Amino acid sequence: MGRGKLYDSILETIGDTPCIRINTLSPDHVTLYVKAEAFNPAASVKDRLAVSIIEEAERSGELKPGQTVVEATSGNTGIGLAMVCAAKGYPLVITMAESFSIERRRLMRFLGAKVVLTPKGEKAVGMYRKAVELAEANGWFLARQFETEANARIHENTTAREILADFDGGRLDYWVSGYGTGGTVSGVSRVLKKERPETRIILSEPDNAQLIGSGEAQKRDGDGSPASGHPAWQPHPIQGWTPDFVPLVLQEAIDGNYYDELIPVSGAAGIKWSRELAQKEGIFTGVSGGATFAVAMQIAERAEAGSVILCMLPDTGERYLSSPLFEGIAEDMSDEEVALSKSTPGYQMG
Repeated sequence: MGRGKLYDSILETIGDTPCIRINTLSPDHVTLYVKAEAFNPAASVKDRLAVSIIEEAERSGELKPGQTVVEATSGNTGIGLAMVCAAKGYPLVITMAESFSIERRRLMRFLGAKVVLTPKGEKAVGMYRKAVELAEANGWFLARQFETEANARIHENTTAREILADFDGGRLDYWVSGYGTGGTVSGVSRVLKKERPETRIILSEPDNAQLIGSGEAQKRDGDGSPASGHPAWQPHPIQGWTPDFVPLVLQEAIDGNYYDELIPVSGAAGIKWSRELAQKEGIFTGVSGGATFAVAMQIAERAEAGSVILCMLPDTGERYLSSPLFEGIAEDMSDEEVALSKSTPGYQMG
């Protein structure tokens, strides 16, 4: 049948990601879905944010034709911005802590961006400050994903509306999400709280970096940017989640009590459930998706019979090949695979 339309740009394919039922892993007494953001063209939820930031800045005149864009990112926003800037003809410079996966920086460079690495000891605040310095020194457009109103707004206008449409006329008892910038939870919650008030919003963060759970306020500069790192932050393996400060975009959800429950989750659980989704459902997601799904499974186990749960999966697993997610996944044949090779006469190796 085809899609029934032709596209003028890769950017028109962003959004309308599918909600997919979990069949093998889900407890029998509930119905569990995942919203697979890897179906976006650059394979993450941050494609939405990237196009929103650039197009809103174009409309306001803040971003001029040919001007260089600069942003600090753990990877997915940078990949999304690299795609958008390539399609629109803007040079892009990314600042990123050296601790994030090599695949991410290579993907951004493949899409034409320049990637400036910052010391891992300086954490997310360090890469953020480097982006600010470069913007101020060169007159570049700073994307400001952690503060811009364009962040939550795109999720209010697209992600939330897709969820309402997909579950129109049916139950939606729980919506489960983690946070990076906080745009997804703030934007979607604006809509669900008004139009589906019966839906309980479940938010999660790493168990060893509980910024919200600590109850300690984030220190900010006058423009809302972080004045320093958050004292509750510790290194964790859930890349894309929970930088070492509470973003201003996320603060809206905290101050507005948008979420009904906050559940911490371990990095080990994120890795486990990412692998389970791949091997039992054929759904490929990263550690953040696995961590969100781990929380969704906790909710599923204790939810009343007939409950319907939707879990956000922010990205694909392919950008974690050099990370702990793929530890123990061998490149060479195992003994069992060698035995299979030798079990028939032709084309044997090893």
